[in-house]
Amino acid sequence: MDNEGVLIVDGTCLLDEIVLKEQLLDNLRVDSLRNLCHKNFSKMTIISTIKKLATTTILGTSVMTAYVFFVVILMASTSSAWAASSLGCPTGCMCNDDTFVVQCERSKLDVIPITLNPAIQRLVLRNNKIKTIDAAFQFYKELQYVDLSSNHLVNIPVRSFVNQEKLQELHLNKNKLSTINNKTFQGLKSLTVLNLRENFLEELSKGLFTILPKLEELNLGQNRISKIDPLAFDGLLSLRVLYLDDNALSSVPTQSFSVLGSLAELHVGLNGFTVLTDDAFTGLSRLAVLDISSGGLSNISMDAFRGLNGLRSLNLADNRLQTIPTLQLAHLNRLEELTIGQNEFSRIDKGVFKGLTNLRKIDITGANNLEYIEKGAFSENLNLETIILVSNKKLTSLEDGALVGLPKLRHLVLRENSFKTLSESVTSWNELRALELTDNPINCDCQLLWLLNSINSKNITNVQCSTPLQLRDRSLRTLTPYDLGCSFRDNRQQAIIITFCVSATILILFLVLFLFRYRQRVGDALKEYKWNKRAISRKEHEYQKTFSDEDYITRTGQHHIKPIPVTEL
Repeated sequence: MDNEGVLIVDGTCLLDEIVLKEQLLDNLRVDSLRNLCHKNFSKMTIISTIKKLATTTILGTSVMTAYVFFVVILMASTSSAWAASSLGCPTGCMCNDDTFVVQCERSKLDVIPITLNPAIQRLVLRNNKIKTIDAAFQFYKELQYVDLSSNHLVNIPVRSFVNQEKLQELHLNKNKLSTINNKTFQGLKSLTVLNLRENFLEELSKGLFTILPKLEELNLGQNRISKIDPLAFDGLLSLRVLYLDDNALSSVPTQSFSVLGSLAELHVGLNGFTVLTDDAFTGLSRLAVLDISSGGLSNISMDAFRGLNGLRSLNLADNRLQTIPTLQLAHLNRLEELTIGQNEFSRIDKGVFKGLTNLRKIDITGANNLEYIEKGAFSENLNLETIILVSNKKLTSLEDGALVGLPKLRHLVLRENSFKTLSESVTSWNELRALELTDNPINCDCQLLWLLNSINSKNITNVQCSTPLQLRDRSLRTLTPYDLGCSFRDNRQQAIIITFCVSATILILFLVLFLFRYRQRVGDALKEYKWNKRAISRKEHEYQKTFSDEDYITRTGQHHIKPIPVTEL
């Protein structure tokens, strides 16, 4: 061991605990230095000057300066082999100096490595045991993407990212952060994506994100946020996507949202909203996607969605709506996708979605009380392409014509309901591209012959029979008309033959009855017909003679032979 606390053994350096101004070097992250120092370099010589350097540094910056000088001196004193990324790449990491990507996932790191190439642009430290962001982060000024998710981060020191001016994405989700302030992200002037999902944040204070002018996506979902200052989002002029789902909000923070004029997506489901008041989303004129699912919502005011003229997708699933809010939705004439399952309504009446003329997809999944869909329920939605009716356990049938008049319908999903059969007249099947009917208690009988005939020509998912017993768990695709109890090839032919047979039977019965009733007259007529026929026959025989040789006189001689007919007078 030399005087500076570094032991050289066969070309390998071991860092001893050095006292720096009567403080142990663990303030400099001894673990990181030791990890660096334990690299095996051929004929390497380490000149340790940390102790001398510490006596000349400025108060408050000694630790940082010593840290930097240690790395610089170490790099300068090594052979050219230091340039190889494998020498500076910690155990369990993958380092690529061509793409400037370092990935240390599940590498059991408890600190940020300082041995990486300073030019790295993408750093993935997911699923480790890192507890804080220390000074080592300052070396990597070219970073554009950082993933520190699924670590043990409890806090982020102020100005931790002051040198990351090029950073565009920062993922800090699945940590233990409980507080952040307006200096936490200082220096991140190029940041476009910030992910703080699954932490312990409880409050968003005033001007929290004003130093992030280019931020486009902010994920604050799955925290404990119950309070948001009216100016918490002030300055986020570029924000387009905001996740606030699964928090502890009791009402929509309307005033806080009003400054987000560029917002296109808002996810506020899984909060404690029971009521949506009028103008709940005022100021969000560019909003295209709104998710208010799973919040216990039971009452929507008449003008709750006023101002959302550009809304394209609305998710109201998993709430407590007793009826479909027809009038509240009617003015959303640009809406293309509506998800409204897992509510408490029991029926869907005719024209209930009126006003939604551009609706292309409707999803009604898990509506456990839904029993009836009236014919013409979607008659106002002529642009519908996809209808999803899934896991509605009380829905046993669709009445004839329930889905007719939808010329653009292409996908019909009817999984996991209680359908026993499906009528051919439910909708027009000619243009349908896909039908899903799996996991229904289907009764395979002749009423499904039309489906059997269509199953190979259309994209129809496997349909399994539940009844009758002899066909249970059999695939409809493998059955024949005979298996379904059909005597004829199809219902139309059967109807024609039955009609012919019935008509013939009626005609025969009519003739039998006619003959029986007028049998005397018919008998007399037959006798008279026979007598007349005999009389005519005798008369014809009496007048009809055939010519023979006796009927002619033959003369011979020099004259020509000329037959002369003889007529009896």
